[in-house]
This record gives sequence, structure tokens and C-alpha cells, in this order.
Amino acid sequence: MDIPRLHPDTIEQVKQKADIVDIVSEHVVLRKQGKDFVGLCPFHDDKSPSFSVSPSKQFYYCFSCGAGGNTIKFLMELGKNSFSDVVLDLARRYQVNVKTLAPEQRQELQRQLSVREQLYEILSLTAKFYEHALRQPQGKVALDYLQNSRHLSQETIQQFQLGYAPAGWETLYGYLVEQKHYPVELVDQAGLILPRKSGGGYYDRFRDRLMIPILDIQGRVIGFGGRTLSDEQPKYLNSPDTDLFDKGKTLFGLDKARAAIAKQDQAVVVEGYFDVIALHAAGITNAVASLGTALSVAQVKQLLRYSESKQVVFNFDADAAGVKAAERAIGEVADLAYQGQVQLRVLNIPEGKDPDEFLHTHSSEHYLSLLERAPLWLDWQIQQALQGQDLKQADQFQQSIQAIVKLLGNLPNTPLRTHYIHQCAGFLSQGDARFALQLEENLRTQVRGQRWHGRSQKWEKPTDYSLREAAEAQLLRIYIHCPAHRPEVHNALKERELEFSLSHYRFLWRQILDIEETENQEPQTELPQSYASWEEHTEVDLLTALQDRCTESPEEIKRVLHILQLDETAKLDILRPSLAIRTATASLERIMCEKRCRHLLKMWEEATQAILADPNQVQILDSLEQSLDAAFDVEALRFQKLFYDERRYLQELDRQRCVTPADLLEVPQLG
Repeated sequence: MDIPRLHPDTIEQVKQKADIVDIVSEHVVLRKQGKDFVGLCPFHDDKSPSFSVSPSKQFYYCFSCGAGGNTIKFLMELGKNSFSDVVLDLARRYQVNVKTLAPEQRQELQRQLSVREQLYEILSLTAKFYEHALRQPQGKVALDYLQNSRHLSQETIQQFQLGYAPAGWETLYGYLVEQKHYPVELVDQAGLILPRKSGGGYYDRFRDRLMIPILDIQGRVIGFGGRTLSDEQPKYLNSPDTDLFDKGKTLFGLDKARAAIAKQDQAVVVEGYFDVIALHAAGITNAVASLGTALSVAQVKQLLRYSESKQVVFNFDADAAGVKAAERAIGEVADLAYQGQVQLRVLNIPEGKDPDEFLHTHSSEHYLSLLERAPLWLDWQIQQALQGQDLKQADQFQQSIQAIVKLLGNLPNTPLRTHYIHQCAGFLSQGDARFALQLEENLRTQVRGQRWHGRSQKWEKPTDYSLREAAEAQLLRIYIHCPAHRPEVHNALKERELEFSLSHYRFLWRQILDIEETENQEPQTELPQSYASWEEHTEVDLLTALQDRCTESPEEIKRVLHILQLDETAKLDILRPSLAIRTATASLERIMCEKRCRHLLKMWEEATQAILADPNQVQILDSLEQSLDAAFDVEALRFQKLFYDERRYLQELDRQRCVTPADLLEVPQLG
């Protein structure tokens, strides 16, 4: 079905009813400043509050990145949603009657709206059904478990709407379908029942389980987690992903925790439902949990909206499984942490306890004191790299060094790298000051090698400039003048991790991306009938839009005019776009590959020389010195292997740059 064109009256009513402060405050921590509100911009890495929201104008604006607009534009850009989806969602929320310009589409649109509303209704009613069942004789075992094993008060049980799913195969099915007369397809769509494999009806997904409702940020039930009360596996069973519930993007308890996260400027992420419930019951209400899957970047970014200083603490179990979970979670957000976009700490409670177990025997003040002493994520990872290692054994010493070098090599800040290199040299030397100095210098050498990605100008040759200039120009010509091949250019740049590095071509590429983003996200009263037609419209106008924009930068346009206006030679060069894209991107990657080869060759030589620098070193029998020799000898071999790997890849790139008879079979695009 085509996207319905919304009536202007509907759009206007939504704009009037949807308060921008209410909407934005669900995603950004706002602070009153005069007549307006301010906070950290959610659209860029904002270090200090530059994001302003005006209640009187119903408008937001970022004085740093320039993002601005009304409530609809905010939700479109934040969630990458379409104009109509945002308006419809706000219409549901504020109970605005939806009208469309095409009368024949109204019935289908109302059906779509009705489905979502009925799903919310079914899930809310189910939560009440489970709560009621908990107080019945059949729910006694579940209630005893909550009160005696989990030590939860009646107030906490009610606050989290805990319940019980009866043991019968069709108890909930009978209640919702036969008594309340909800369509069986909708109950299935809500994730509450399953079709029998034999084809003879449906049965309840959750049976004889303690039920924990999962709520969205607005406090609506969107799914459930069920804990077994027997030996049935799995121990915890979650609702499947539905139209309302996406477990990879949902955090349990966030609806109750977001105010405390904003107030305390810190979020605590734990592993399980009952860890969250126990912490909230103890008055520590800034805690949330992921839903049985590894914590994702999307979930962490949700938390960062509520913490001005971006503080997040991972408090996973201290056992082997908990350590693995913490390492996986750190891996997901490592890029954000290295860039300083999240102030990440890791807490492992002593004796391997989880927060729920710990609070059974300790006070909330004791937990808070552990939270305050939680190490930074990098310190925690260094501790994990050294834990259990016998540094007098060459192989274990080498493994520790390699793990630490990998961690420190990603630090973008030189003073911070120096701090950690000095600290780690102290750990590894085990109090031997002379050895620590030697180790610190060698660690510094290795970390430099780890940090190399081939983008520095240091290892570039003069001939590289002309090759890069020709390749980047070719890609831009094809992108502008061969619209059908634009996705191919995008994919090639992404897959090969390439960028436009020459300033004038980087300027032109930024203009292209900005034009496309503006055109494709601009809210329209009358939406296009299909995305294809909208994309076609953008393709036709790109060259004109570029020419209009570039007139505002006369100095830059002189340097890119030959890209916008093709001469006969340039037209011949792009007759076979796919071939030209392949050879141009291979040329750009070859430049980076050659630079890496020069760098690795130098690092290989330095690593070898470091071992041979002291002729007396081979006579030293101290075990730490032997371990150091072994580690750095292996490091020299590592640089050697990396060098030869790069040389082999250069041969593959040269093959891609060659034009074969088969390549010439590509049909030329004649203008």
C-alpha cells in the first residue's frame, strides 16, 4: 500500500498538541535556563550544553551543529523515521483523529492504528491477568518465592507489576480469545500464544512461570520475561520481538530509572530482572538491565541521553560468565569509550555475587561505596589481562603484553597513553625499577605500531598525490554524472574504508552528502507515492543543487569545476562506470597499503634492533629478562608477518587495477 497522504488538519493538530519539551525530555536531560531549556545535543558529540528548546516557539536548535526544527523534525532525525510515521505515532499518543487526503485509504489507516492500540490493550490486560493469578491459590508458590527467596515487599511486587502465568496450556488463550473475544491473530501477534505444530489451535507461550512485565519509556507494557518455577528450560523466557517490542533496543526498568539517572548523572547496568528490582527496592533507582542479549550500542546511547556527564557503570556478575558478558558489552561500546563519548566503569562485586545476592546480606550504602570505587573500564580490562598470569613464564608474559598493547593502541590521547604505558610497565616489572624503564620504552614502541592505520602523511611518497588526485576525481565524476552507479560508489567506499582526503574533493563530497540528507529528510505535506520516485527526483537535481551551493564558495568551485563540467576526455573516462569505480578505489587502497608496508618495515627493524641493542643481554639469566626477549622477539616476527601480508594484498590490488578484455565487454554509457 502507498503511504497515505495525511490531511493538513491532522498535521496541524498534532503540532499543537505535542509539546516539544515533553517529547525532547524523554530523550535529552533538559535544564531550565531563563524562558528556555538547555541540554546536550543528541545529534552530535556534545561536550557542553549547546542544545536549546523553546516552549514558547515549540522549536529546538543546536548552536554547535545547527540541528533545529519542531517536534516532528526532532523525532524524525532522532529515530530516522519517516514524516508520516512520526505524525501517526504522535496522533496515537495525543489522541488526534487521523484524516487522510484519499478517502479510500482511511479504512486501512484506521485498521493499522487500531492494531497497535489493541496490542497495547491486550498486553496491559495480560499483565493484570498475571497479577491477579499471583494472588490466587495456584500462584502461591510464585508469591512465596518472591517474598521468601527474593525478600521482596508487597510494595515492590506491585510497583513492578509482578505476576504468575498459570500452568495450563490454554489458560491465557481462553481468557483473551474466548472470554474477552480478542482476535486470535492479534494475541499471537502480541507474542502471548503459539500455534500448535499439528495445526490444531494455539497454546500459551508462558506456563507456570513467574511473570515480569517489560515496559517502554512511556510506561506501557510491550512484552514479558518469565522465570521458571521448576526445572524447565530455559530458566528465563522472553517475549519474541513484535511490532511493539524489540529486545535489542529495550532496557528493563528504564521507565522507572530515567529520572534517577538524570538526577544522579549516572546509569548502572546489571544483568538480570531481579538485580534491577532488588536495587530499586533498596533505593538505588538508577539501575537498568538488558534483556538476555549482549548490551548493544543502541541501548547504551539511550542511557547517555539522561546523563549529562555520560557516566555508565556495568555491574555484571564476577563469575566467568559475568566477566565474558562485561567484555562483550565493552566490545560493543569500545569506540564510544575510546572517544570519550561514554565515561565507562566496571564493577565486580566481591565473592562473585550479583547485586540481588549482595543486598540480601549488605546495606545499600555498602553497595554505593563499591559503586564509587568501580575502576574505569580500561583499568578493569588491564586487570583482566594480568589476572591469573605467571609473569615469570615467557609465554604468559608475552600474552599479557600483547593484550595490553592492543588495549593501549586504541587510546587517541597521547598523555593518557603515556600514563597507562608507565602504569602497565610497573605492573609487568613486578617492582624491578631497572626492568620497568626498559619495558616502558619497548611498550611505547609496540603501542606506536598498534596505532598505525595507514592514514598518516608521514609515510607518503610524492607520486602518491597524483594517483590519489586522479582516483578521487574519477569517483566524484561518476557519482555526479552517473546516478545509477551511486550506490556502487557508496558501497565501495564503505567496504574498503576509504575517505576523500584531498581538501577540495572532501569539500565537494560533504556538499553531496548534505544535499542528499536534506532532500530525503525534508518533511513534506504531500508525501511522494513511492521512495523510488523520490530518489529519482533527487538524482535529477543533484548537479543543479551542487552548482547552486558551490557559487557560495568561489575559491573551492575553481578547484572542482572540472568535476562538475566534463570535457570530452572526462566523458570518455566514465563510459564504463563499474570498471572505473573498481580501478579508482583499488588505487586509493593501494596508496594506504604501500604506506602501511613502509611503516611495518620500519617497525620490524626497530623491534629487531631493540633485542640486539645490548650485546650483554643474551648472558642475563634473570627470568624477567628472558621473558622480555621472548615477547619482543615474537613482536618482531609479528611485524614481519604483517609486512608480508600487506605485500600479498598489494598484488591483489594491482590485479584489480588492471583492465582485462572481459572488462571491456561492459556496455559503455553514452551520453
